[in-house]
Amino acid sequence: MNQFKHLIVFLTFLMSAIAIAAQTLPKKKQVLEVMRLTNQYFMNKWPDPGKSVITNKERPSNLWTRAVYYEGLMALYAIDRQKKYYDYAVDWGQKHQWGLWGGTATKNADNQCCGQTYIDLYLVDKKAERIRDIKACIDRVIENDGNEAWSWIDAIQMGMPVFAKLGVVYKDPKYFDKMYALYAFTKDNHGGKGLYNREEHLWWRDKDFVPPYKEPNGANCYWSRGNGWVFAALVRVLDILPKSNPHYKEYLQDFTDMAAALLKVQQPDGLWTASLHDPGHYGGKEISGSSLFTYGFAWGVRKGILNRRQYQPALIRAWNAMVKDAVHSNGFLGYVQGTGKEPKDGQPVAYNSKPDFEDYGLGCFLLAGSEVYRLR
Repeated sequence: MNQFKHLIVFLTFLMSAIAIAAQTLPKKKQVLEVMRLTNQYFMNKWPDPGKSVITNKERPSNLWTRAVYYEGLMALYAIDRQKKYYDYAVDWGQKHQWGLWGGTATKNADNQCCGQTYIDLYLVDKKAERIRDIKACIDRVIENDGNEAWSWIDAIQMGMPVFAKLGVVYKDPKYFDKMYALYAFTKDNHGGKGLYNREEHLWWRDKDFVPPYKEPNGANCYWSRGNGWVFAALVRVLDILPKSNPHYKEYLQDFTDMAAALLKVQQPDGLWTASLHDPGHYGGKEISGSSLFTYGFAWGVRKGILNRRQYQPALIRAWNAMVKDAVHSNGFLGYVQGTGKEPKDGQPVAYNSKPDFEDYGLGCFLLAGSEVYRLR
């Protein structure tokens, strides 16, 4: 009997040790190796960053999917200063003459997303042409447009950090003011009463998913990547917005509230499913949303905003699961949901499935890796 008790104690200790080990941060070298591998796969596949992207139609490569990739590349460059990364990003900007799809008159946040990297590259080398068009575009938005432009939550990530970055570069609060006006309208007005559920602290993707729309299990429809876009946007804004800004606390509260809601729906494998409140609706692993949540958790822990004991084990499980289950030996990233707006789009999502665009999933993954790398 005593031997049996000792065995139970030993097994309990062993399981605890395994759990603790599973929550150990990967070494910086390991994180960087997988980021380099996945990024090199993409750079090898797209040696000419100015080449058009052809799926169901031809699109210029300064579209939003590619712009998100370059957000990730710049995050990688910030921790791994390889000249080839910088040159690849500059070549992309130059091939498009630092312009936007739709020109400076575009109202579409998707088309403004490339401006995030243009501004980052301007901060490295302050050549006026790098931000000429994105500044002209956003200035026109401030002067002429209302606040209804971000009618889908993806737009918050595509456009919001651009306003924040310009506000910092020019030390001009007009960019911060307009950024809040657009954000608040999406949060409180679109879809009738806003796209943010203040009780469940998650976002409906657009007006089509506001109740009475429900998932098959009767829950609200919260699309993983859509919520990931908002979560990442809050990170990118809070990271540079002066804390004295009158809306800083609201952004921070939204970020911490979202983090708590997301922690509750993390799956046992460490990842998140495409439908956050109905894991059975096109369930299974999905990397783009999981990457964005990992990015936010890691940033929040590093900044002392999120409780390390609560969130660090969760983000480590997520990162380790993505590396183990999604990264191919050649650097290709599996389990990335294709473009769309809800759980059923871009299916099936599998280890070997290729989304219609391979770029944004990698960008999200590199953002996550850059913050996991910084944690200690």
